[in-house]
Parts: sequence; structure tokens; C-alpha cells
Amino acid sequence: MNEWDRLSRMAAGVKARYPKGTRLELMNMNDAQAVPSGTRGTVVYVDDIGQIGMAWDNGRTLALNVEEDSFRKLTPEEIEAEQQTDDMDEDDSPVQSM
Repeated sequence: MNEWDRLSRMAAGVKARYPKGTRLELMNMNDAQAVPSGTRGTVVYVDDIGQIGMAWDNGRTLALNVEEDSFRKLTPEEIEAEQQTDDMDEDDSPVQSM
């Protein structure tokens, strides 16, 4: 198997595991332009060699390299907690008394 075939097969597996819209948290990025560890983001695409294009919550768009970077998929409970936080507006926020 040549390198292109290997990367294509790996990319197919990555696309199946991390479809568009999947929420991920970065553990460590091996890149000079690294996104900070702990940053969360949403999968935008997986390219033909298996890199994961991300829309990071901090506004960055640096892709994940599955062979070098470490990350994890958010649990359904974590995603639900994020959505509840996003749904809370100023009227729902707790009131502090003085």
C-alpha cells in the first residue's frame, strides 16, 4: 500500500468518527501556531488526508492533525451543558443582591 492509499483509508475512518458538527476538546496541539489546550470547537470538515478542519470557540480555524495532536470528543452530557449555557440570556441570569 502506498502512502496516498494509507492516508485515504485513514481519512475515511476519521470522517466516520468525526462528522461535520462533532464537538471536540483539544488536549494538546503539536504546532507553532497552536490553539490553547482545553479549547473546544466544532468539526467543519475532514480533508482527504484525515486532517480535521475546526471552528474553534476562540475564533481560530487551525486544523487538527490526527497523527500528532491529541483531542477528545465531548460527551452528550457536556454538549447538553454547553447548550443550556448558550440558551441562557441576560433575563435568565441569576440576580445578585447588594
